[in-house]
Amino acid sequence: MSGTISSRNVVEGTARAPHRAMYKAMGLTDEDLSRQFVGVSHAGNEATPCNIHLPELAGEAKRGVSDSGATPREFGTIAVSDGIAMGHEGMKSSLISREVIADSIELMMRAHQYDGIVGLAGCDKSLPGTMMAMARLDLPAVFVYGGTIMPGILDGRELTIVDVYEAVGAYDAGSLSAEDLKNIENTACPNAGSCGGMFTANTMASISEAIGLALPGNASPPAEDPRRAEIVYRSGAACAALLKSGIRPSDILTFEAFENAITILNALGGSTNGILHLLALAGEADIHLDYTDFERIRKKTPHLADMKPGGSYVMNSLDKVGGIPIVMKALLRHGLLHGDCLTVTGHTISENMESVPPPPPNQIVRGPESPLHPSGTAVILHGTLAPDGAVIKTAGVQMSRFRGSARVFDREEHAFEVVSHGDIDEGDVVVIRYEGPKGGPGMREMLATTAALVGQGLGRKVALVTDGRFSGGTRGFMVGHVAPEAFVGGPIALVRDGDPISIDTDRGTIDLEVPAEEMAGRLEKWSPPTPNYTSGALAKYAALAGSAARGAVTRVA
Repeated sequence: MSGTISSRNVVEGTARAPHRAMYKAMGLTDEDLSRQFVGVSHAGNEATPCNIHLPELAGEAKRGVSDSGATPREFGTIAVSDGIAMGHEGMKSSLISREVIADSIELMMRAHQYDGIVGLAGCDKSLPGTMMAMARLDLPAVFVYGGTIMPGILDGRELTIVDVYEAVGAYDAGSLSAEDLKNIENTACPNAGSCGGMFTANTMASISEAIGLALPGNASPPAEDPRRAEIVYRSGAACAALLKSGIRPSDILTFEAFENAITILNALGGSTNGILHLLALAGEADIHLDYTDFERIRKKTPHLADMKPGGSYVMNSLDKVGGIPIVMKALLRHGLLHGDCLTVTGHTISENMESVPPPPPNQIVRGPESPLHPSGTAVILHGTLAPDGAVIKTAGVQMSRFRGSARVFDREEHAFEVVSHGDIDEGDVVVIRYEGPKGGPGMREMLATTAALVGQGLGRKVALVTDGRFSGGTRGFMVGHVAPEAFVGGPIALVRDGDPISIDTDRGTIDLEVPAEEMAGRLEKWSPPTPNYTSGALAKYAALAGSAARGAVTRVA
């Protein structure tokens, strides 16, 4: 992007005396003003436990910057709580917040001409939004994760927020008492931090290490662990070092770095949202990445980590055996990562991994020679129902094929109401449409509905297909990101109740078994619905948003 950014544009020369006066009003000295400026952005607020502690951590980043010879300037951005926005109209704002976060960080950095950035984020969209801004600005930058929540413990069982959602389904099915539901609600989320399984936030934090934008060991320590503050401090110091070395995101975010990110996504059994966000980040970095790259890498990447929701363990458990570095070292040792990729340490992946000790014996991370699955779990599907692609996470899914009859809903709420009343039958394919990037707008996550199905014991007996998204906590035979979406006339808009739909994850197919001539006739009679929003941020996003197959990002042209 055009325009040179430098704090010297703001503070040097007699014409900038008013600017210096403004800084001195905030306590800065001439010595402070003589140093390079580092923006310390964070998405701290009281909307979500994922981000509530970030203002305190920002202070540690500022200390790291200052002790290393630069001047830190803290500023905030927004963050939407996916967990609290879930299951109602508020979820339409979630993905849109990713764009707003990236835009707001860019604007703050450009307006004040800061020389580099340390970006702290916790909840799902604040991670990719922050990294997208870093790629867009191409200034020395270090990403820092706010950290995972500790699991809740109830009767010796580790709980996450997904257990609460699934408990709602079990209660609706009559298999869980109101008292038991309340106990799960009261126990699942004990403190600050992002949702505890390998859901979207922990997936993107892991990706930040693999792609080179974060320090090794950034992803796994819990939010309230003393090591978290140390990591944040070191990240501030690392950004100050990048100012001296001149290393920028464009030096780090190469095509090979994105291949590393796709590899770690599949090795961990990570969230399907990781696909969407990597496509968006690649666009900001001017790297051509598409679904063929995801499938090519997935097929040669073993699934190593037994992580919730598809597996048994939470991020805190992975942390105890060494975190993301042990997974990366195992992959590197077997030639599955590009070791020569540069990182924010100033060293390569291979150099960073030299000091990583071998993991203790454990059941959490398998070796590539004995994986949970021989290939990765973030599967891309194509077919007559999704000509431009769709995604499914197969971690923990016990079947690879499903054929059933469509039950069609034009809003998530309509589907959830039917599901909560127990009116979905074995063999149904629940189709939820007009929830795509433009149609929702905002491509809602469907955790309330998918968790209700699983909680009712239907996780292996039905499928769900949507042009919306899924939470990283979703499990079961659930297909999302269907493209083209319904609002632009994709085949999902033409599905009728009772239509046969077949899905095969081994073959990578998703087909609507309706004759082409019948589909052509339906398309002639179809017209787009009235937009749900005609003004405000959601309408702006709908007007500019592209396909989920391209990251659902906004583009001017």
